[in-house]
Amino acid sequence: MKKYLKLMRVHHYIKNLLVFAALACSGQLFDVKKLTSAAVGFLSFCMISSVIYIINDIRDREKDKNHPTKCKRPIASGSISVKTAAVLAVLLFCISWICNYLVFDVVSTLLLFLYFILNVAYSFGLKNIPIIDVTILVSGFLIRILYGAIITDISLSKWMYLTVAVISFYFAFGKRRNEANQIETKGSTRTVLKYYPTGFLNRYMTMCLTLANAFYALWCMDDNTISLYNSRYLVFTVPVVLLITMMYGLNIEKDSDGDPVEVLLHDKILLFLCITYLALMFTILYIL
Repeated sequence: MKKYLKLMRVHHYIKNLLVFAALACSGQLFDVKKLTSAAVGFLSFCMISSVIYIINDIRDREKDKNHPTKCKRPIASGSISVKTAAVLAVLLFCISWICNYLVFDVVSTLLLFLYFILNVAYSFGLKNIPIIDVTILVSGFLIRILYGAIITDISLSKWMYLTVAVISFYFAFGKRRNEANQIETKGSTRTVLKYYPTGFLNRYMTMCLTLANAFYALWCMDDNTISLYNSRYLVFTVPVVLLITMMYGLNIEKDSDGDPVEVLLHDKILLFLCITYLALMFTILYIL
């Protein structure tokens, strides 16, 4: 069972929590109907994201065999056959669309389909085109948050949308930079890395992180946000977000491949800061 969970990249399901973002920030998290819809949508995204990972691993299995760490992946190592992996992918794909049907909305369904098509196209070649590759990665985060907003009938703030967009670019550029820096020691199967000068990645990481913190602060101080939640305390979460981004930035300056999930799960202080932020937001939105 463990090898199948590894193939499905279950630990990456944390990204799909963005489906709950719009609902949680609306102050309606305990609306049973909306929460149920978000939970079903979360499951749908978990299944479809696993399908993408399996397709990517099947396609890259020969390259992965020559990589020092990716060679341990279930398909590359031979612990799971291509046929078995393909059957699992079809099963998960069906479960994803069944879940989506339970919370059916035309726009959300199109978003889920767009997510699938973009990521399949990424696996089949777009990941080798600079800027296009990171744009597809960013679109995945945006689609998740938009999907969650639609299936729960929540209006998404323009500042929140921009915050997610630019912080996602920061994550994506950071991952590319660290992968490029580690080619000599750990190797890489990523062709696109040769198109990204380190100076370019550093400049745009700085720009995106600056914009992300600015957009988040603007969301907290926006009159519509204050009026919607009847709270002026959201601005006090800004320093916590600054600390989180600083700690994250410090982490990816070290010996890390820059993957956001891996960075988060391997730094207890960063994880504690994220939990503190969530607790503070919960207190402001639901208690004060």
